[in-house]
Amino acid sequence: MASNTTGSSAAAAEAVILRGPRPGDIGWSISRQAAFYTDHFGWDDGFEALLCKISSDFLNNFDPAYERCWIAEQSGRNVGCIFLVRQSDGVAQLRMLYVEPDAQGHGIGWRLVEACVAEARRIGYRRMVLWTNAELPAARKLYEGSGFRLESEDHDRKFGKDFHGQEWALDLA
Repeated sequence: MASNTTGSSAAAAEAVILRGPRPGDIGWSISRQAAFYTDHFGWDDGFEALLCKISSDFLNNFDPAYERCWIAEQSGRNVGCIFLVRQSDGVAQLRMLYVEPDAQGHGIGWRLVEACVAEARRIGYRRMVLWTNAELPAARKLYEGSGFRLESEDHDRKFGKDFHGQEWALDLA
């Protein structure tokens, strides 16, 4: 694995390529996110089931004119992912942003979000939405820094925990 001898976040992020998914990459995304959120937040298998549903819907209904998936790869190793899916006419949804813990803090999440937003604009979406958890401050910082605005919040019991869900949106026009 290539090392980041300069210690700079920019150099680490530049060593990362964003590419489309290959066979097994969607399964990797499910596995890594399910393990991460179970280990770090104690979420139950309901979260893995949600990831499986999102991924299955993406694979079974994929429309290349309106949808994308990017895998962040560094030295041949998957280190992150993001999905752009069509929610409705004119509205895109950002889904399943993930960066491996040892790759966080190097600008990879920013690159993934920027790629997703730029492609949504290029495709012609007018609006982009996403759903996240208030207990994920790094993700929220990425979204807010990319121009997303908090639209609504709810409190519920999800994934075996009290959950503070948030819906964010970005006008693309």
